[in-house]
Amino acid sequence: MITISVIGLDQYVVGHYSKQHSKNLAALFETSEDNISFIAPDCYIFHNGVEQTSWNSIVRVTAPRQFEKLEANVAKYLLKTLKQFSINIRVEFFYFDKNHCYEFVNNEYPHFIKEENVVNVEEGELEEGEEIYDGNIFEEFAPELSKKEEGGHCHCHDDCDCDDDCDCDCDCDCDCDCDCDCGDDCDCDDDCDCECSCHHKH
Repeated sequence: MITISVIGLDQYVVGHYSKQHSKNLAALFETSEDNISFIAPDCYIFHNGVEQTSWNSIVRVTAPRQFEKLEANVAKYLLKTLKQFSINIRVEFFYFDKNHCYEFVNNEYPHFIKEENVVNVEEGELEEGEEIYDGNIFEEFAPELSKKEEGGHCHCHDDCDCDDDCDCDCDCDCDCDCDCDCGDDCDCDDDCDCECSCHHKH
């Protein structure tokens, strides 16, 4: 397996590049296209704190040592074809002994996802009889979400959301005559009197 990592270029650019150039690179490496894979890391190159994306790019080729003799032509090709995407490019080669490479391939599935075995699912299409719901699916929970219960006491908000346990109804209004305002959480007691001199009007 030959892996070509491209750092400092947009991931979609690398994906498009791999589609266009894998065949030629495989020919230069004198191997099958199935042995060529690209990596587009989600990372950036920085120099003195300044991002270098699409200005400076680093290409790292990792391959079995048997391909070392072919690196000059591969490097020349990479530099030539990638210069349309980056101002400056550096190509580095790393080799490993095949005896130190381990792989598992599940033969029940294709080795690679390819265009011919991708299932395209159309988005946005409704089944017959289906309609798009544009309402508030949490509407029925709104009263519960707007109140908090602590120790049997309800909390008074802008709309004085008291429940029957507080002997209040939702028609009451809050009136505060201290530092708290109607947006604060004023604890109501059973007589509908709130703490911090915040009272309910019925």
